[in-house]
Amino acid sequence: MKEIDFLPEWYKSGRRRSVTYRTQYVVLGGIFAIMMVWNFFAAGSVSRAEAELSRISAGDAESQAATLAFTRLKDQIGELRKKAALIDDIDAKIDVASVLGEMSFLVDRGIVLSNVELIAERFDDTQGSKQAQRSGSLVRAVRTKSNENETLPVGRVRFKVVIHGMAAKPGDVAALICKLEDSQYFFQVAPRFSRPVQIKPKTSQTLRSSDVESSEKQLAADIKASEFEISCYLANYRQQ
Repeated sequence: MKEIDFLPEWYKSGRRRSVTYRTQYVVLGGIFAIMMVWNFFAAGSVSRAEAELSRISAGDAESQAATLAFTRLKDQIGELRKKAALIDDIDAKIDVASVLGEMSFLVDRGIVLSNVELIAERFDDTQGSKQAQRSGSLVRAVRTKSNENETLPVGRVRFKVVIHGMAAKPGDVAALICKLEDSQYFFQVAPRFSRPVQIKPKTSQTLRSSDVESSEKQLAADIKASEFEISCYLANYRQQ
């Protein structure tokens, strides 16, 4: 039995067209939904990337500032090291207060010091000073006007101490020499000279007229003393 289709061809084509349209709408809707989801995740990724880029930029700026500060500090440390080396070269490594304190401790009441000299000598001048001592010549330090061509010995130098004074008895000079030799502050102690002298005392101007005659008789005799000069070196270095 043959089936008879009463539906017209335009109706069938319209139905197929509408099905096709619906399929296309569904596909386009799915694509749009996928694009919206992808855009959401992409926007989040872009935001995170921008935040990370901002953080990296801020860290880069901090790193540049830290690098600049490190370079500046490194230059300052280099300058300070140069100044420290210069100060170390200039520093004579001497404590004058301690030296004078030790000397005042060693000097007895029977000794009066009239002059104490601290003379800086370069270690290269040791040979010349030894030759001068062998030849018997006596070199004294005097104050002279500074010359532009002459330079003061600074830095790694040794100090000669020249002590000049008066002693009540010759034995006091020998005792002072022994004390200087036993002290840890001095070495190479050598007496330069020791000679007897006579000191004439002065009469007092405030005595009463009745006491002038007796006082003049008591002070008529000269006082005997010993003038001396001792040289030594500060023991603030070690010779190898």
